Amino acid sequence: MAVAAQEKVKSKPGARRQRRGNEYTLTIILFLLPTFLALVIFVIWPILDSFRLSLYKWNGVDPTQTFLGMENWVRLVKDGIFWRAVRNNFVIVILSIAIQLPIGMALAVLLDYGGRRMQLFKVVYFLPLLMSTVAIGILFKYIYDPYFGIINATLEAAGLNALAQAWLSEPRFALISVILVICWQYIPFYMILFLAALTGIPAELREAALIDGATENTYFWRIALPLLRGTIITAMTLSLIGSLKYFDLIWVMTEGGPVNATELMATYMYKKAFNSFEMGYGGAVASALFLIVLVMALVVFFPLQRRQEDLA
Repeated sequence: MAVAAQEKVKSKPGARRQRRGNEYTLTIILFLLPTFLALVIFVIWPILDSFRLSLYKWNGVDPTQTFLGMENWVRLVKDGIFWRAVRNNFVIVILSIAIQLPIGMALAVLLDYGGRRMQLFKVVYFLPLLMSTVAIGILFKYIYDPYFGIINATLEAAGLNALAQAWLSEPRFALISVILVICWQYIPFYMILFLAALTGIPAELREAALIDGATENTYFWRIALPLLRGTIITAMTLSLIGSLKYFDLIWVMTEGGPVNATELMATYMYKKAFNSFEMGYGGAVASALFLIVLVMALVVFFPLQRRQEDLA
C-alpha cells in the first residue's frame, strides 16, 4: 500500500500538467472558433459555391438551375473579352509595382530622414488613402473631363492644345489614366509600410556606418535596403493580389469601357453575373479569377521568400 500511495503522489503532478494542457488547448479552440466559422461562412464557402455555380446555367431568379458541366469553362477559354480583361489586370499589376513601390520607398526615406520636421507631410501624403474610392473616382472623372477638366484646361492655358485628350473616352489613354489614379491612391499605403520598416532599423547601424565613412547613399543601398527585403516582398505580394482583384475605382470611372479598354476580370464578372444575369458564367469568371490570383501569389511569393531565407 505504501508503494501504491507513493506512485499515486508521483503521478499527481503529471496529471495536473496534462489537465492544464487540455484546458489551454480548449481555450485556444474556443477563441479561434468564431474566427474559423466566419472564415468558412464568408470566404471558403463562397469560393466553393462559385466553382459549383460555374457548372450550371442560372439567371439568379429561377428556383431551378440547369446543369451544363464544363460548358461555361469552355466558353470562358474562347472568350476574347475575358482574355483582354486578364491582360489589363496584368498591365495594372506591372505598372502598380513599378510605380507605387519605388515612389512609396522614396517618400518613406524622405520622411525618415526628415524626422519631426516632416510630421505635417506624413499626414498630407497619407490623405489619398483616407478618401473613399468612390469619391476619388468621381473626383478624377471631373479632372479628366475633356471639356471642363483641369488637365485639359491647364494644357490649353499653356498653349498645348494638341495634347488635350478625352482621357477616359479614348481607348489608348483610358487604362493608363485609371492606373495613375490607382497609384495616386495607394502610394501612401506603401509609404507607411516602408516607413514603419525603416523606423524599425536600429539607429546604431546608421551611426556606425557613417562613423566608418559611409555616405547616406551607401548606407541606404548596402545596409537599409537589404534589411527591407522582407517588407518589399510583402509589398509586392499585396500589390499583386490587390491589382488582380481591383474593381471599385474602375467601375466608378469607366465601368470597363470604352470598348473594353479598361475591362478587368472583376468588372467582367460583375457584368455577367448581375447585368446579364448569367450567374453560372459569372461564377466561372469568379472562379478563374481566384485561381489566377492564387497561382500568381504562389509563383511570386515562395521563390522570393526562399531567396530571402538563403540570403539570411
